[in-house]
Amino acid sequence: MRKSLTVSLVVLAAAGFGLSGCATKEYVQEQVQASQKVTEAKIGEVQTSVEGNQAEIGKLHQKDNELAGQISKLSDTARDALNRAEEAGKLAKGKFLYEVTLTDDQVHFGFDKYDLSDEAKAALDEFANKIKQENKNVYIEIQGHTDNIGSEAYNLKLGYKRAEQVMRYLNMQDGFALHRMNVISYGEYKPIADNHTKEGRAKNRRVTMVVLE
Repeated sequence: MRKSLTVSLVVLAAAGFGLSGCATKEYVQEQVQASQKVTEAKIGEVQTSVEGNQAEIGKLHQKDNELAGQISKLSDTARDALNRAEEAGKLAKGKFLYEVTLTDDQVHFGFDKYDLSDEAKAALDEFANKIKQENKNVYIEIQGHTDNIGSEAYNLKLGYKRAEQVMRYLNMQDGFALHRMNVISYGEYKPIADNHTKEGRAKNRRVTMVVLE
């Protein structure tokens, strides 16, 4: 009887050990699988983040290339205006929008003149209305130009007077704030036409408004 009982206890102990061993093995496997799922999920998150960063970097490169292309197409004086405004901290976005030049035959400044004609005033009013309708926080550089008759020093002063007349008109008649505008003179240094002809000299007597944002 005792021998039979002993055998039974041994069998039960062995069975219990076997069941415990199986349970432990299954638990470990479950933990490994759970850990693998967490790791795979984290890897997926990292890959998604990397792909997102690469996409953003690609967009930045594209914007840089577009900006470089736009700057390369600017006129020399427009590029100069953009650089000056950026250095002075006048721009919100560092963007060139457009430039408008008073070059129509009826708008040209007369020889050695800087007064605004009625046609010039009308053109400036149209320019001002366009900016107001766009409703943007812009900065305007007004550039004065002359033909090459007279001394270089005199023409620089004359170009400045022409640009200043435009700034005063935009301020007093169209309400543009003075701190949002600046004047500069190029005198005779940036001709757009042949100064050897009467028609060419007339085109060179001009004012250009460079609009920046």
